[in-house]
Amino acid sequence: MQQGKAVRTQLSVRYADTDQMGVVYYANYLVWFEVGRNAFFRVLGDSYRRWEEAGLLLPVVEAGCRYYQPAHYDDEVTVATTLANLSVARLTFTYRVERGTVLLAEGHTVHAFLGPGGRPVNLKKAFPGLWDKLLPCVAPPAGREPGTPGAAKQRG
Repeated sequence: MQQGKAVRTQLSVRYADTDQMGVVYYANYLVWFEVGRNAFFRVLGDSYRRWEEAGLLLPVVEAGCRYYQPAHYDDEVTVATTLANLSVARLTFTYRVERGTVLLAEGHTVHAFLGPGGRPVNLKKAFPGLWDKLLPCVAPPAGREPGTPGAAKQRG
């Protein structure tokens, strides 16, 4: 995967996704973020299931979403998922939810790396293959173009 490249996932808004006001219920955007993360991992040739079976958990420790325009029943939306930050202890994904060219919402999730018993693990040491797979995917910091020195945002 190219550095900073977003994985784009198409979704159709279900009637069950909407609330009494006829718009997508705010918390469902977080569900869509999860769908986007799973698609991101599949593009890498990996999955949450495989990591869990290997003893690695990635709980959400922070989440946020800013809403700009509502989505409605039967809309076709795209969730663009980007790996924004990677450290030995956690990673951050950012998301853009769009209907065509209209930005509906932006958000982020931060995930810790936990091992058996819920204890923190150093991803680089405990799962070097996964670290090596994720590192090239990290988006460059704002104001830097992919491929420029210092573009990979990481802490070792």
